[in-house]
Amino acid sequence: MGSVMSLGCSKRKATSQDVDSESRKRRKICSTNDAENCRFIQDESSWKHPWSLCVNVAAAAFTKFRFQQDNKYTKSSALSLPSPPTSVSRIWKHHVFPSFHGADVRKTILSHILESFRRKGIDPFIDNNIERSKSIGHELKEAIKGSKIAIVLLSKNYASSSWCLDELAEIMKCRELLGQIVMTIFYEVDPTDIKKQTGEFGKAFTKTCKGKTKEYVERWRKALEDVATIAGEHSSNWSNEAEMIEKISTDVSNMLYLSIPSRDFDDFVGMTVHMERMEKLLRLDLNEVRMVGIWGPPGIGKTTIAACMFDRFSNRFPFAAIITDIRECYPRLCLDERSAQLKLQAQMLSQIFNQKDIKISHLGVAQERLKDKKVLLVFDEVGHLGQLDALAKETRWFGPGSRIIITTEDLGVLKAHGINHVYKVEYPSNDEAFQIFCMNAFGQKHPNDGFDEIARKVTYLAGELPLGLKVLGSALRGMSKPEWERTLPRLKTSLDGKIGSIIQFSYDALREEDKYLFLYIACLFNGESTTKVKELLGKFLDVKQGLHLLAQKSLISFYGEIIRMHTLLEQFGRETSRKQFVHHGFTKRQLLVGARGICEVLDDDTTDSRRFIGIHLELSNTEEELNISEKVLERVHDFHFVRIDASFQPERLQLALQDLIYHSPRIRSLKWFGYQNICLPSTFNPEFLVELDMRCSKLRKLWEGIKQLRNLKWMDLSYSRYLKELPNLSTATNLEELKLTYCSSLVKLPAIENATKLRKLDMNGCSSLVRLPSSIGDMTSLEEFDLSNCSNLVELPSSIGNLRKLDLLLMRGCSKLETLPTNINLISLRILDLTDCSRLKSFPEISTHIKLLKLIGTAIIELPPWVKRMSRLRVLRLNNCNNLVSLPQLSDSLDYIYADNCKSLERLDCCFNNPEISLYFPNCFKLNQEARDLIMHTSTSRFAMLPGTQVPACFNHRATSGDTLKIKLKESSLPRTLRFKACIMLVKGYKEMSSDKICVGTVIKDEQNDLKVLCTPSYHHIYPVLTEHIYTFELELKEVTSTELVFEFISFRSNWKIGECGILQR
Repeated sequence: MGSVMSLGCSKRKATSQDVDSESRKRRKICSTNDAENCRFIQDESSWKHPWSLCVNVAAAAFTKFRFQQDNKYTKSSALSLPSPPTSVSRIWKHHVFPSFHGADVRKTILSHILESFRRKGIDPFIDNNIERSKSIGHELKEAIKGSKIAIVLLSKNYASSSWCLDELAEIMKCRELLGQIVMTIFYEVDPTDIKKQTGEFGKAFTKTCKGKTKEYVERWRKALEDVATIAGEHSSNWSNEAEMIEKISTDVSNMLYLSIPSRDFDDFVGMTVHMERMEKLLRLDLNEVRMVGIWGPPGIGKTTIAACMFDRFSNRFPFAAIITDIRECYPRLCLDERSAQLKLQAQMLSQIFNQKDIKISHLGVAQERLKDKKVLLVFDEVGHLGQLDALAKETRWFGPGSRIIITTEDLGVLKAHGINHVYKVEYPSNDEAFQIFCMNAFGQKHPNDGFDEIARKVTYLAGELPLGLKVLGSALRGMSKPEWERTLPRLKTSLDGKIGSIIQFSYDALREEDKYLFLYIACLFNGESTTKVKELLGKFLDVKQGLHLLAQKSLISFYGEIIRMHTLLEQFGRETSRKQFVHHGFTKRQLLVGARGICEVLDDDTTDSRRFIGIHLELSNTEEELNISEKVLERVHDFHFVRIDASFQPERLQLALQDLIYHSPRIRSLKWFGYQNICLPSTFNPEFLVELDMRCSKLRKLWEGIKQLRNLKWMDLSYSRYLKELPNLSTATNLEELKLTYCSSLVKLPAIENATKLRKLDMNGCSSLVRLPSSIGDMTSLEEFDLSNCSNLVELPSSIGNLRKLDLLLMRGCSKLETLPTNINLISLRILDLTDCSRLKSFPEISTHIKLLKLIGTAIIELPPWVKRMSRLRVLRLNNCNNLVSLPQLSDSLDYIYADNCKSLERLDCCFNNPEISLYFPNCFKLNQEARDLIMHTSTSRFAMLPGTQVPACFNHRATSGDTLKIKLKESSLPRTLRFKACIMLVKGYKEMSSDKICVGTVIKDEQNDLKVLCTPSYHHIYPVLTEHIYTFELELKEVTSTELVFEFISFRSNWKIGECGILQR
């Protein structure tokens, strides 16, 4: 009916609920921390993969319901149903409380309204048995509080009754505090007269106010002003009073339905979140026609989400229908498309109008019948554009306010149809997946006693696909635990037919070339980068287009550059590969995957020896001992792609498998985890090799002599702890990545002067490496160089200055490094980490473009003056620089400095000009007073910390114990904005717990007017948390109306309390 204002206002009385609410709010956003501040206290991985946190604000419990369109007294005609926490769970005694002036309306409109309520099952409060007096009593107040909706029937003599005005004031109070819905009916009275108390209405009000206190009159006046702004029904707008009454009772009935909390989706795990996100896309408050797509892989729950949305909102539409069997009516390959389209339209119209066997003669019928109808339609499992064109070619086919929901696996269909509002259904989290499985296996969101471990194993096998979880759970429901255990091995190797049929449908619709790519990914490249797949398969497949199409079909997804295929899709692809060939050039080849399947194929004496192109054999997790004869292995050869993990398998099998390499002269990708031999076979031909991955091998060397490596792009020998030398890599002119992480026996690098395309060199943990070759400077494309934990490395060659593209240089843990090259300028260097280079005493000018500089644990005595020219420096970390005595002037770009436990640091011969800076000086106990004053009084939007046993005297308002203090301002006329510097000191609470970070909130009250004052920021994240330290931060207050303020600081960790606090007005 009318528009109810949101609970609360920008400035009202502060209550204990306010503080609790604010506390809850801050607890919810504690994890968000200042993004800039947070990320700098992570390790360097946070620079490689920047992260962010966000806060999801819960949607209102109730939705908007549109009533009157043409009210000139309000900005909105939509009724916003408030939903404070108490209104959701509150038990209402009555549906409706009517407030009215009896003499005006009891025997006329009110009697008709009450009769209409009775017919619709609406229970109003009736006051016939209450004795009227000068003011409303307890019983009437309880009746108002106990009613879900209050209807205020305003008439010309309404204000002549103090009883009515008291009722109204109580109603408006309940509206604000309890979320009560208030509806208005203006019966033969002008809302302007009510709001301004003018005209006949104003005269009656003035008469009633005689003899009343000013406080009483103002309470009534405020209630009238507020109720007059609620859009409602006006009797003057209706020529037929009966129609107005019918609309009022229908509106009340609808609101009662909408306000009942739904239990329909309790068994659908995660459905509430899906519906909230879909509702934001649907925007039911808009009068436009909108099409919304639900997109995701088969079996993820698109149909379920659409059905739940339909059940939730279909009652808002005069016409609604879910159209299924679209694929059967109009398949992709259709000889008579027009007949199929006519059939689809006829089916849609039959369901919309609930009329069987509708016959249509042309394709314009649907548009003509629906152009003025407000409809909600769900088109389920749309597979191609022709289907959408037949059902909803344009938005103008439907009446204003219509919503069309389309579920599909193909994003391309939605884009081609111009649908921009698309909801991508994500896989459930691990916890949600487990709950979905348990709901179907046990009828509850947790397993029966004794089933937890095996239930988690089965959930893992099913992956996160809701349909797979549902089918597997249903299949196991009612079985005993021994039956589950007997079934588990079979589940590991086979798919359920229902899931397979869904995936099969999507697979069959692919072009042949895209099928091949799907099988390659399922068998070999799931979890691989798109760049590698394009390089490895690009000579015989259009990988770029194929990946795009598979992603649109929801058969793969991307995590950055990494290709991801769901477990069930991968298993389907691997099973299919046993029965289907892939084309490789002009020949048909097969992919071998899985230990058991490979054994079956290889033990078949009739196997064509040249029909295989790739093998993926993972034996590290199997307890079975495989028997593969050398004779069989000799018959299969010419693999292009080899993926083997034979860790923990017998040496006999390991040696036998080497024949796969021996007989594959054109191998393009070799990934062998845990290779057991000390070198590759002498006949190994790496000429066509693009990728070599031999992680965790026992290799001591790869091969003897020089081999042709012109195609090699990626080499990874990480954790090959016995590797002593690398082969000559002079022919590896296209090498882009070389990973030697923790090759702890590697003594030197070979000459790699021709590796001009190398972008990443990782030698972290090469602890036997003493020096680098001067040819390192020839790697002119190098961007990332990791020498961390090269604990015997003494120096870097000066030729490193030639690395003009070097962005990241990590040298943490190079404990014997004493000097860095001088007179070089690495113009692209962004991150330099010299952590725990404990012998490094000086820091020469190697780049002025560094953004993150870590000198943690070095032996430097001072920073050179040139650091102020580092115009891009943002983060400086100086922890445990025990010899550092002073800091010079630093760059104004610096916004984070962390100098923990610098035991000799005394002076700060600088100033900090960046207002965004954070200053951390924990455990720097030798800082002189001038340095301490600089830290405390530097203006920053974040915070600063330094040693201190009490709040300094410069904070002229102090509380030496506790978290609250009261101040009196000097200003006679208060400005719009006030700024303060706050200081707190923390003490340990009653719990012995360790905390590295806490959230501290600030609540400020205007005691004179009992108001809460807006303060920004309202919380700070304190890190690290230490006693005998003080923390300072800025506060900005707006709209202060009093000279007396109360500051309260709240710690959101029970094991830490605010010991002292202070305030200084800026």
